Amino acid sequence: MQPAPSAPPASHVERSHAARRGPRFRLRAWGVVQCWAALRCALALAVSEAWGRLGDAFVGAPRRAARRAERQARHFARIAATLGRLKGAFAKAGQFAALRYDVLPPEVRGSLAELQDRVPPLPFGPVRRVVEAELGAPLEACFERFDPEPIGAASIAQVHRARLPDGEEVAVKVQYPWLEASLPADLGLARRLVALWTRGDAGSVDRRRLFDEFAAGLRDELDFTREATAAGEIARNLATDDRIVVPRIFPERSSRRVLTLEYVRGIRITDREALARAGVDPTEVLGVLGRAYAKQVFVDGLFHADPHPGNLFVVDEPEAAQRPRVLFVDFGLCRRLAPKLRSAMRRGIYALLQRDVDTFVAEMEGIGMIAPGAADSVHRGVSRGFEAISAQGAALSLGGGQVLALKDTAKSLLEQTDGLQLPNDLLLYAKTLSYLFALGDELAPEVDLMKLITPYLLQFLATPE
Repeated sequence: MQPAPSAPPASHVERSHAARRGPRFRLRAWGVVQCWAALRCALALAVSEAWGRLGDAFVGAPRRAARRAERQARHFARIAATLGRLKGAFAKAGQFAALRYDVLPPEVRGSLAELQDRVPPLPFGPVRRVVEAELGAPLEACFERFDPEPIGAASIAQVHRARLPDGEEVAVKVQYPWLEASLPADLGLARRLVALWTRGDAGSVDRRRLFDEFAAGLRDELDFTREATAAGEIARNLATDDRIVVPRIFPERSSRRVLTLEYVRGIRITDREALARAGVDPTEVLGVLGRAYAKQVFVDGLFHADPHPGNLFVVDEPEAAQRPRVLFVDFGLCRRLAPKLRSAMRRGIYALLQRDVDTFVAEMEGIGMIAPGAADSVHRGVSRGFEAISAQGAALSLGGGQVLALKDTAKSLLEQTDGLQLPNDLLLYAKTLSYLFALGDELAPEVDLMKLITPYLLQFLATPE
């Protein structure tokens, strides 16, 4: 294997960055590009709304309501498209908001949810410059081949296939060049937009706290060395199950903004036709995936918190028909639950099993889930939720479909209960489990996922404080 290029001194890297930063980079770092994009979007929305209202005057009441709904859908789609083009904090904020059942109405979340997979890629020129500046050498010295077309683009980075000088096939995750420099301006503008959007909102959800949690998580995601560390730890935690694949990292070709990892060919886990052609049994896949996530969330405490279809695959190999292996990718969004939160969850689950509403609400209040003065309304909402669970039967004996029904109950509770707010880490925890059950219902509804994860849940409950 050709020796890796040695990392240049920090001063050299900074000079290299500075030499390649053009006017657009500086405008982006100062927030000018973002403000202009937000202003253009706002003006387009205002013109569209004014023109639409003018047209409303010439139609009957039934058609007028339909026109307003169509116009609103177009507005939300435009906002989502603007966030996607801006990438970084804005696309991430859209994805984050799509999960906030306690803050935004369904029609807004639906449009923003499309940002999970639909972010336009960056041209190859800036990508090359980032890789060369981060690794301190020409692209050709680091890689024998580097495909200019990305195989995927997300909110903070895009991924390119490449080949190392020794012939190893790799995937290279490259952060968009302006993100670190523009983060203060991005977060400042995003915070002002959130404040403007919610001005006059009488709701008691602490949006400032939620935004601070979002900002802290985004800062962590911009450091790819943290992602590499999390991927390595999760790989070690799951090493006893050879049906789980976590791509290995190449540290000599990685940095804070470039992450080079093993390329593993895979079939998207929700591509039923491709799985069928490969002879893969979805029930086996679901069993592997269920055990992997149950161990992460209930036993290890560190879990892959971004389980959308673009991050989970079945390894495409001849043995897949007899013994499918599940591939996890993109560990940028991982979470380690704090000991206090895990303890509160443990006591809360005990209270749920015993139908003890008072203790459950007290645990919620202890971890900041209840805004000041909202305890009574939350208590009433939780009581209704417990009644719904009781109607389904014993909590640990529920099937996957029943769990999904309870997920809808929980969403309604968040939407309708004033003052109820989820800490971001707990939201990601709930989202991960919710996705697992939804995926199970889609892939193999005959598999009892609750039965599969119950041993891990009991181990979690039995863990000493």
